[in-house]
Amino acid sequence: MNWTWFHKLGSPKWFYGISGRWMPWLGWAALLLLAVGTVWGLAFAPQDYQQGNSFRIIYIHVPAAFLAQSIYVMLAVAGLVGLVWKMKLADVALQQAAPIGAWMTFIALLTGAVWGKPTWGAWWVWDARLTSMLILLFLYFGIIALGQAISNRDSAAKACAVLAIVGVVNIPIIKYSVEWWNTLHQPATFTVTEKPAMPMEMWLPLLVMVLGFYCFFTWVLLMRMRLEVLRRESRSSWVKAEVKGLVGKAS
Repeated sequence: MNWTWFHKLGSPKWFYGISGRWMPWLGWAALLLLAVGTVWGLAFAPQDYQQGNSFRIIYIHVPAAFLAQSIYVMLAVAGLVGLVWKMKLADVALQQAAPIGAWMTFIALLTGAVWGKPTWGAWWVWDARLTSMLILLFLYFGIIALGQAISNRDSAAKACAVLAIVGVVNIPIIKYSVEWWNTLHQPATFTVTEKPAMPMEMWLPLLVMVLGFYCFFTWVLLMRMRLEVLRRESRSSWVKAEVKGLVGKAS
């Protein structure tokens, strides 16, 4: 098996070049998918027979919750790659994805509270799903704090990687909490492996929103990583040439 592509991922210069070609496509895809999904879900999807229009918060809540968990799994994978193969870009990805994951977790909790008030009669309950999502937010905060508190870059990378790997045990708890315990939270709304629990005219705009969130996350992550790569490699000749070219275009 040819692992050249894997080793290329460790090259900041290669990453900067290839990500620059992907970003416009990801940006336009995110804009189109989010626009279509939002209008479709909020204006054209039928009302839920039990929850009425209040169910429409799922078009923000479910993609945010789905992405919050996926990003943390990505952090754990990046941490493992950084510890085993010593790839600097793995640490860059981990550090730059963590704040996005924290925001997605916060949005999921906030929209869940907005959804829970008319559904359960309370903004917050110490439900297994909600509590494990709150723990996920604290894990994100811990990774961000570690990365900023430890001045030595290599030590910070190792500490963040270990926390990400250890904390990933919370992800299956979030996923299966509604099955393992008697919770108020309903079972999974979005799944691609089983028949949807909702009508197709409700599920399709949700699928579009999930894809849009993932495209948006990838676009933001690449942008943040590119800026961090330029900062870390500021003394290298290729970065100086890149900055010189950007200044020349601007003038």
